[in-house]
Amino acid sequence: MRVEEMLAIAFEEALLGDAEGGVPIGAALFRNDGVLLGRGHNRRIQDGDPSTHAETAAFRDAGRRAHYRDTTMVTTLSPCWYCSGLVRQFGISRVVIGEARTFHGGHDWLAENGVEVTVLDDDACTRLLAGFVARSPELWFEDIGVSPEGGVSPEGASP
Repeated sequence: MRVEEMLAIAFEEALLGDAEGGVPIGAALFRNDGVLLGRGHNRRIQDGDPSTHAETAAFRDAGRRAHYRDTTMVTTLSPCWYCSGLVRQFGISRVVIGEARTFHGGHDWLAENGVEVTVLDDDACTRLLAGFVARSPELWFEDIGVSPEGGVSPEGASP
């Protein structure tokens, strides 16, 4: 399966999150041969659970495995530090990112630590999230742990 086809599945998840009134970020976990293992979207708003990011939802949906070295995490947005930690903790070998213009997360750190990182710079991913940020800046800043003025919020950490 081509990376664009993989991203399309993550993008479908982002659209679901948007339709539910949540942060429109989607992810999917694949075996490196293209077999879909799990998919999910950010549900922080819907579930009132700050740990339900798109990548964690896809990871949970994939279920338990003996190892994750043969997997690729595909996400519509550069993973935050929390999700980047998940990738490193479980040895996910590759990350494909729809866009990193709206938010530049931990993907440089992942690459520095041996994870293969591909940033596709996908316009549809950028438009979807930019539209959300314009409509709901307070929810966006809450999601990334930054106050609207640009500083670190008392509850969060700078991305």
